[in-house]
Amino acid sequence: MINTTLCYITRGNDVLMLHRVKKKNDMNHDKWIGIGGKFEGEESPDECLLREAKEETGLTLTSWRCRGVVTFLSDCCQGEFMYLFTADGFEGDLKVCDEGDLQWVSREFLDQLPKWEGDAIFLKLLWEDAPFFLLTLRYRGDKLVQAILNGKPLTKT
Repeated sequence: MINTTLCYITRGNDVLMLHRVKKKNDMNHDKWIGIGGKFEGEESPDECLLREAKEETGLTLTSWRCRGVVTFLSDCCQGEFMYLFTADGFEGDLKVCDEGDLQWVSREFLDQLPKWEGDAIFLKLLWEDAPFFLLTLRYRGDKLVQAILNGKPLTKT
């Protein structure tokens, strides 16, 4: 299992999204995701979050909150513990990202963009300001086959 961070930076009703279109052999190719990445060395979740935000966006986060931990399990890639954050304070100017195109997207439009099926579950929890949560998402290929929130299976809608 690897440790990663994922952050949704907000500005009013807009969310900074990364359209993953630049990296070769990217399992997230053409998906819209938040920013983040893998822990390096002995980084804490906060340290990884701040480094990845700066590297991918050029922004320095000044206000953020850890919202939950998402466990990704898959039959085709390594498992992952993802520390999920939101941030509503930052300084600096956006830079060009070498992993994809950064774009501010309204929350309403976000639902229409291609993303992982399980992302809709945790995005809904974020926008509802749910308390800290544990979410397990199990995939077969790119198909979500199981979602467990705080120990209870979710029915797929």
